[in-house]
Amino acid sequence: MGKERRVSWITDVAPKIKTLFKRDAPDTDSLWIKCPDSGQVVFQKDVEANQWVIPGSGHHLRLSAIQRLTLTFDGGQWTDVPVPDVDSDPLKFRDTKRYTDRLKEARTKTGLPDAIKVGTGTVEGLPMTVAAHDPDFIGGSLGAAAGEAFIRGAETAIERATPYVAFTASGGARMQEGILSLMQMARTTVLIQRLRERKLPYIVVLTNPTTGGVTASYAMLGDIHLAEPGALIGFAGPRVIGQTIREHLPDGFQRAEFLRDHGMVDMVVHRHDLRPTLARLCSLLMRLPARGLTPVADGPAKDEPPHHEAGLPAPSDEETGRQ
Repeated sequence: MGKERRVSWITDVAPKIKTLFKRDAPDTDSLWIKCPDSGQVVFQKDVEANQWVIPGSGHHLRLSAIQRLTLTFDGGQWTDVPVPDVDSDPLKFRDTKRYTDRLKEARTKTGLPDAIKVGTGTVEGLPMTVAAHDPDFIGGSLGAAAGEAFIRGAETAIERATPYVAFTASGGARMQEGILSLMQMARTTVLIQRLRERKLPYIVVLTNPTTGGVTASYAMLGDIHLAEPGALIGFAGPRVIGQTIREHLPDGFQRAEFLRDHGMVDMVVHRHDLRPTLARLCSLLMRLPARGLTPVADGPAKDEPPHHEAGLPAPSDEETGRQ
């Protein structure tokens, strides 16, 4: 009898307790979040108030596309950029389940038609077009629909003469679409070239993870590459590389800080500082009055490092609006 009660407790009560804790999933309704780095358990409301960064360890949790746009645009307000429809399952692909079923599940889970969402609005008062991957939509993978979304975002930036910012979080090209997915790598590259011809800034913010075909295309073609702390960035993962070359990889290999130190990333920026940093960079690139800084007469803003220390060129008087 006692044994039956223990089994009942394990099967009925333990799963409910488990749902109180969630790791690396800021869209959960759980009361607590466990830090993947330190194991620290934090009240979810505190993490949400801290822009989904664990207060003690500084670990940056993954964000959905909607959360990303909300944190980026002024007042969390933006206008969606409509994206043309594409054939959902051109290859009639099936592995353990039909591709169409996977798409339905992902759309139900995220509320998005595909892995990239694009919006227009202002960042620190500067008009901007922003595209964001949703890592919960089949791993943020790049397919025909996501490629169309990125391209439409670039076209919108050209039409509105705004900077284009891409937040990447992806496992790479979507295998269920085969060559049609790989074609998006070339198609997105063409639009980046058009942005450059119009002298419009294209800035990439690399978030955890950015890998595969996305890294091999538009994620590494920005005028400036920012990264969130600790983000995994690369083509093949460190485990695959280590097994292939049969060598021990350096500590922190393919993490944002490692890539910054080796010249593949320009700046590693805490999530709290992303908005003013984006506004400042876009203002400098477009030769507009500086944004994201508090103007001062004889030096940098309070608690703000000089431009040369931050890895940025010092703006001219024309760029800062000083007389």
